[in-house]
Amino acid sequence: MGRVILVTGGSRSGKSAYARKLAESLSGSRAFVATAEITDDEMRERIRRHRRARSRRRWHTIEEPLDLVRVLNDARRFDVVLVDCLTLWINNLMYEAGKRRRQVTEEEIEKLCARLLKAASAHHGTVIFTTNEVGMGIVPENALARRYRDLVGRCNQIIAAEADVVTLVACGIPLRLKQGGDCESD
Repeated sequence: MGRVILVTGGSRSGKSAYARKLAESLSGSRAFVATAEITDDEMRERIRRHRRARSRRRWHTIEEPLDLVRVLNDARRFDVVLVDCLTLWINNLMYEAGKRRRQVTEEEIEKLCARLLKAASAHHGTVIFTTNEVGMGIVPENALARRYRDLVGRCNQIIAAEADVVTLVACGIPLRLKQGGDCESD
């Protein structure tokens, strides 16, 4: 039975760096699951820098914007899997649905998250998810942005409820929200 860790925080809070360092502190082989896609030159450069930084630290990178369940099932040979991030995953799901002129519902997110948790729990090692805490700011002015906030919020709640450990990172400082069983030290 795998251990599931959720690391959350605002944009540029330091959550991804914290999650990466946490993963690197654990023994065994590591896989980084990147959900980001190249959408413009700035994103291309950002992804290039992240790839280079991971390659120096013996990460195996898997780029997958949508099918995280398949990736987790295929990544069983790795002791630690870091999925960065669920927020972009929700964005990608919404974008793909929009191309088919449909909307992603909270019920769909609940089912997808349940499948994701099942795959993470079946993993023999540790699965770390990162996500943005998007509900602490102002209410978005348009329906699409509100739907996105709601779907990310629903995803975060579902993953956090089942995770063994939940850490909120604010200003680069990790704050433990939930601690279950034996866990890593900070």
